[in-house]
Amino acid sequence: MKSIKRAYFRCPIGYVEITGTSNGIQTVTISDQKTKKWFVPLCLRESVSQLKEYFDGKRQVFLLKSDIMGTEFQMKVWEEIAKIPYGKTITYHQLAERIGDPKAFRAVGQADSKNPLWIVIPCHRVIGNDGKLVGYAGGLWRKKWLLEHEQAFAQKDLFY
Repeated sequence: MKSIKRAYFRCPIGYVEITGTSNGIQTVTISDQKTKKWFVPLCLRESVSQLKEYFDGKRQVFLLKSDIMGTEFQMKVWEEIAKIPYGKTITYHQLAERIGDPKAFRAVGQADSKNPLWIVIPCHRVIGNDGKLVGYAGGLWRKKWLLEHEQAFAQKDLFY
């Protein structure tokens, strides 16, 4: 078993922690908790780099190896969430339809809430059926910030 490494960095909406091994990243989380550990292990340097590029508006797609675990259903939901384009949103009902079970929107919401790769698997792009922001572990204010961040850069790209 490989030892799990950790990396931390500050972003505009808090402190990011990434965990993983040479097999891939396992978690990406956000908090308000400051850390004094800033050393970035070799196996996580690309993850930190790509996430920083995202916050700088220079990256819309992540190209990272992941090493996550979940149920078969969770993995199916997370794979579908990963397909949501930058700057776009879908509802929990639409997500349930995309995985082939339109009545499973509550189960989809539960799987979404267990997403281990914050931003990399962009669960912030899933919204309520009424268009409202609901259910975000990092806090709804962060979900709003992320969607506004993506929309601003998505709009800017239209002019280039």
